[in-house]
Amino acid sequence: MFNTIFTTLKPTLTSPPYADRLVTIFRQQIQPWHPSSTLVHEAGAAVLRLAPDKFLDFSRELFEQQTAYFDVNVVNETRNATYARLAKLAARVGVDEKAVFQLLVISDKPGPDGALNTGNEVTNDVKLMVKANRLVGVHVTPTVLFNGIMENSISSSWTKEQWEEWLSKNVV
Repeated sequence: MFNTIFTTLKPTLTSPPYADRLVTIFRQQIQPWHPSSTLVHEAGAAVLRLAPDKFLDFSRELFEQQTAYFDVNVVNETRNATYARLAKLAARVGVDEKAVFQLLVISDKPGPDGALNTGNEVTNDVKLMVKANRLVGVHVTPTVLFNGIMENSISSSWTKEQWEEWLSKNVV
């Protein structure tokens, strides 16, 4: 769905009659049953902070390389090692690798108050993502909302033509 919307369908969405009637928002949705899902979404949050104009490029790159971050491929590496790989991936789209890693890295030392769950520099961003998605009942991906309401008729496998048909009936 990401590729269809942000590559194939983008010219349609940014042209009349849709350009002034439709806003497309891509929200991340962590899938907690895949532990590394949190890590890849944290990397997305880091990219959003450092270079918002590179977020869609990073997301595209991450989708293309997603299997490298699936459960089997991260199970034997540390969290910070996964973050380092994600920072390198961000660098491939022009985002400062070191800056991304600095936002993601987890310290192995307790916080100043003795806290052991210190999180990283994007922990609060992730909390807001989760809260926003919970407010509208998003549980799985992809989930499409139209005018703030879940639109269950839309399939992740829709073609450009199916999207254009739906848009012509619902937006114009």
